[in-house]
This record gives sequence, structure tokens and C-alpha cells, in this order.
Amino acid sequence: MFAVLKHAFSPLARNTLAKMHYSSGVSIRLLPSYKCSFEDPVHVTVSGLNPHQRVDLRSKITDENGLDFKASATYQADDSGQIDLKRDSSLGGSFTGVEPMGLYWALKADTISCKFTLSDVTRPALVDIEVVSDDKVLAKVTNERHCLTDGVRRSPVTEGRVRGTLFMPPGKGPFPGILDTNVFRGAPFELRAALLAKRGFAVLALAFQGYQDLPKRADRFHLEYFEEGIDFLRQQPEVKGQKIGLVSISKSGDLALSMATFLPDIAATIWVNGCNANTLVPVYYKDICVPPLLFDVSRTKITPLGLVDIGEVMDDPLSKEGLPSVIPIERAPGSFMFVVSEADRNWRSAYYAKLACDRLKAHGKNNFELVKYEKAGHFIEVPYMPFCLANFHGVAGQPVYFGGEPKAHAEAQLDAWPKMINFFKKHLAATDHNPRSML
Repeated sequence: MFAVLKHAFSPLARNTLAKMHYSSGVSIRLLPSYKCSFEDPVHVTVSGLNPHQRVDLRSKITDENGLDFKASATYQADDSGQIDLKRDSSLGGSFTGVEPMGLYWALKADTISCKFTLSDVTRPALVDIEVVSDDKVLAKVTNERHCLTDGVRRSPVTEGRVRGTLFMPPGKGPFPGILDTNVFRGAPFELRAALLAKRGFAVLALAFQGYQDLPKRADRFHLEYFEEGIDFLRQQPEVKGQKIGLVSISKSGDLALSMATFLPDIAATIWVNGCNANTLVPVYYKDICVPPLLFDVSRTKITPLGLVDIGEVMDDPLSKEGLPSVIPIERAPGSFMFVVSEADRNWRSAYYAKLACDRLKAHGKNNFELVKYEKAGHFIEVPYMPFCLANFHGVAGQPVYFGGEPKAHAEAQLDAWPKMINFFKKHLAATDHNPRSML
């Protein structure tokens, strides 16, 4: 049914666990199923409690580094001894009020500086939910949140210089293609690519440094490498003749703008909290060189939590020194979606998005959409990805503050995801081959 899933438990064992009633008579139900796709919500209910009994609901997920992310909330049962997270308010804990998915968006580690790690998409992320009273576990269930859904094919890519992972929807196609340049610690971040493939897109999650035999840290980027990745995608029998899009985040945002500008036939580009200018290292394409926007570390600040804030260190792209680094996106034939967190402290992504949109408008273009979130942080990813407040920054060489508030960030991820999918459907003429819930 799935690509080989290396479960610690068999499906039968999980099914038994999901429906298990403990000796207390208390049970937890996850609807529509204890299995779901990673980005899908679940409806959590509890039954078998005493009328008006107060209990704690606790959730926990462990990432691939062994780091636990936890959340908890206190609830009071109704007259029939039931709790329904769609109806009932949390009385305290990680969140308060009616929050149907609060046990998910509020997940956080004890360590402030960390990012949830999920690189093996062949295994489901497992979220344990417990009902606890007086430190006694009354009931427990495990939610399997699958990254690869039924029929999606995953293939590692080592073609010429190209390194990454290809995700192909079920069927013969044709499918529009997407190049995903979301890289975390060198390896391609496959979760977003896998979930986009579920929606009917052929997606190449492309690595571009620090992975296998690629340079550990590039001192320049040649767009010819990315062009080879796009050509590889175009050559797939399921993709031939179809439109190609780009999806990016952070540093890969300016790489995506450069690709959309200088490479031929890019139909749609999604840019999440990137920069409108080339950053960090030079970018080359044929006889073109775009120098990097410079930065000044003396503009670094320290937050009240003692975290390093690098949000103001980059030079202004409109300054005399910055202008040569600005990417001439008005040359791009395709469309853009700029997804912006106004509380992003990695850099001034909201300002950069404004500059990009202003530049397009100044050249008589309206081929863009701007989506803004007031209190979200830097890493707008897929729904229910745990919030990252701070983490080690490869360029800064130390943990830095990424900004945002957990609930607002979760709402941004939930809102942005369908907008991104619809943008690609519109501009790549994609068809949603699979229903939302594949399990």
C-alpha cells in the first residue's frame, strides 16, 4: 500500500492500540482514522470519564534526532464523561480555549533553539496522545501521520551532476513538474515534495550543497546545475511537454528568482520568506554574474531571551551597494507568489517582497500574488510542522532567532498550503489526481 514503511509496530498492532480501552474504561478516538496524511487534521475525542472529571491531554512526537516535542492541556468532561476538542475549551496548559488541533500546533521541545527534523519520508511521524489524571495514564493512542501516501513513488536521483529525490504521483501522467529547493542541513527536505506529489505534481527535491558528493558549502552557484535538474524533470516520460514551477524558502528564494529570470520556460515560482536580491555568494549563468548582497554583523542584536537576532544585518537592496545584487525579475515570463511573514527575523522578507512587487509593477507587470502573515516566523512549511523559534544558522555559525508566535505561525502554515497548491494548479494547469485523504 505504501512505499516500504519501517514501522516499529505492525498495522495490526497500531489498530489495536488505536481502539484500546484501558482498565479505567477511558478511550481516545481519532477521526476519521488514526492514520492520516501529515498535513491533515484529526478530530480528537475522549469518552469513558466521570461526569465533569478534569484530566490532562498530552501529546508527544519524537524527531529523528531523538528530541521530544510535547504539548499538554487541561480539559473538563461533560455530563456524559466526554471531551471533544472541536467543542470544548482547554482550561490551561500549552494553550487555552477551543483549539481542535492545539495538541499539534503547540508541540515544542524543552530546548528553545531547535528545529523538528524529519528527513525519512518513508516512515510516518508518530504523535502519541494520552489522557492523564493524577500522573496516571488512563488511555493512549498513536496518530500515524504519513508523508508518502498510497501510490506516490519516491526515487533517489544521481543523474550526471544532479542529486536529489524525485516524487511521482500514481499513474502515467502527464503531470506538471515542480523543482523544490528546500534544503535543510544539506539534504533535500523531502516532506513538502512528497505532499505536493500527492496533489498530482511531479516534484524533484533538489540538493545543491552539503549532500553526497556536492560541495560542502558552495562559494558560488551556477544556474546551469539547477537547469540540469529542471531538464532531468522535463525528460521524465510523465512530465514531457508539461509546465514547470519552482518552490523555495529562505536562501533558495533568491535562487528561485534567479532561475525564473534567467532560465527559460519557468511558468510559476513560489517564494517563501526569501530575498529579492542574490545573497551570500555570487550566482553565475553563462556570461551573467549577479554579486551577493553584503551584510554587516555589527547590526546583530540580542533578544530578551538571549537569542541572536540577525534580522537587520543585510544591506538594503536599494542602497548603492545593494542594487547590483537585485534580481531583474521583470524579465521573467512566469508568475510569482510571494509568501511573507511580517515577524520574520531571519531577515526583512516582508520588505524584500514589497521591493519585488514594486519592481514588477514599475515594469507594467501584474504577474504576482502577495500573501502576508503578521505574526508568523521564518519557516512557513506544511501544516502541522512544529514551530521553530530559533535554531542553528549555517551562515551565522550559531543559533539565531527566527521570530513569530506559535499559534499565528500554525495558522499561517494552514492557510498558505492550499494557496500554494491552488497557485500551482492555476499556472501549471495541474489536476488534483488524488483525494485529500489517501489513507
